[in-house]
Amino acid sequence: MKRLQGLAMVAVLLAACGRGGAGQEEGHDSERASVIVPQQCKWLNAPALLPSGARVAVLEGDPTKPGPFVMRLRMPDGYRIPPHTHPQPERITVISGTFNLGMGDRFDAAKGQAMPAGSFGTWPAGMKHFVWAKGETVIQLHGTGPWSLTYVNPDDDPRSKKN
Repeated sequence: MKRLQGLAMVAVLLAACGRGGAGQEEGHDSERASVIVPQQCKWLNAPALLPSGARVAVLEGDPTKPGPFVMRLRMPDGYRIPPHTHPQPERITVISGTFNLGMGDRFDAAKGQAMPAGSFGTWPAGMKHFVWAKGETVIQLHGTGPWSLTYVNPDDDPRSKKN
């Protein structure tokens, strides 16, 4: 149920962005290039399946549906995502800041690896990992949807928090 709620949140995000991805925009010809410069990114609050404070911009595709997608995640300094997994391989490129990655089912910054701007990382579906940002950090996720995450500890899921 929480996965469906998360996918619904991403769908709302996509609608708010006004982007169905390259090739789906009005008047878009699949024979032409699609170019998005940084000033054209439409940043919105990240879906509720992520801890609050992050922003996302969908650049191509629909992360809620099967098929390729590209989106960016902008995280404030100190932002953390507790241990979690994804149903598909994850591929990220660090655009700015420092993205830190640790593997395992417990958050332990001492076991992390810093990925400065320009770094690329990929890990398989189902791998337990946790992340945090040092400085404002922007990553680009490129993968095959539907994109979601499952927290190792269900109590870490922000959707389970009571206001």
